[in-house]
Amino acid sequence: MVRLSVFSAGLMAAVLMAQVPAVSAESAAVTALQSRGALDKFVNSFAAPTRQTGKLPRWENGICPLTVGQGPDIARYVTQHVKDVATTVDAPVSADPSCTPNIEIIFTATPQDLLDNVRAHDADYLGYSESSAERERLARVTRPIQAWYMTQTRDLRGMSRIDSGRSRGAGASMANFTDLPCIGCRGRNDAPIDLPNAGFASVSGNRISNGMHSVLHHILIVIDPAKVTDRGIGALADYIAMLALTQINSLDTCQQLPSIVNSLAPSCEQKADRITENDLAYLNGLYSMKAEKDLAGQQRQIADTMKDTLGRSGNR
Repeated sequence: MVRLSVFSAGLMAAVLMAQVPAVSAESAAVTALQSRGALDKFVNSFAAPTRQTGKLPRWENGICPLTVGQGPDIARYVTQHVKDVATTVDAPVSADPSCTPNIEIIFTATPQDLLDNVRAHDADYLGYSESSAERERLARVTRPIQAWYMTQTRDLRGMSRIDSGRSRGAGASMANFTDLPCIGCRGRNDAPIDLPNAGFASVSGNRISNGMHSVLHHILIVIDPAKVTDRGIGALADYIAMLALTQINSLDTCQQLPSIVNSLAPSCEQKADRITENDLAYLNGLYSMKAEKDLAGQQRQIADTMKDTLGRSGNR
């Protein structure tokens, strides 16, 4: 992979001293005007649930980010910044220095070639898909910074399966309760029924909280350096951190409240240049919610946490 650097030497020095950016007074003032209704709208539109469970995915295993395609100082900064933001919002971070990367942050001048290669060799890294046409659409690079989410479903007993529209195993079998005569044999047909494409999971049976979790398994974040030359490294690292910690519903939609993800959305007039208190409050809610609840319950819990978090910081 070609190594590129779009940052100046002066900016490199600033990188080595940078911390998680503080929220601007202007952003805090705007946030202070928001109502609970605005919080609900923000939460309901911000992140995408998985197609397998209809719930919000989050990291349950420790994150292990890796940045490539930039010089070592920039790469270390971006990687560490993702970890710092994760620690701030109580997302799990792997303590193993030799952990296997599950967040791959790649700067490349040929992003489409990279995604074509991913599609050809392991399309599940693109996210859930049920057809070749859908996989082709998912693999299309349309933005200067883009993310692809591989999720898994974890059941009541902790069994995990990758979310995929493709058959990934031997399926399942079930007892034959039909009690129909067996053609060509004596007695009744009690042979099990084979379901080659079926999946199975242990659940609680409770409609509101069934015990199923949606879990982030791998995230691929690809950046075209030539298209982000106007972005400071702090803003860029903040944007990447948000993509690394939650599955954003749409990066082209202007969010209801000030957010770093608005910075590259074409329709937004209000473009935050750093991670906002709304972003951090959302992530706090995501990583403190009850993962087994249904989507509506998860969203209510996140909005409640945002209200409490922002209230404690003096913005309510």
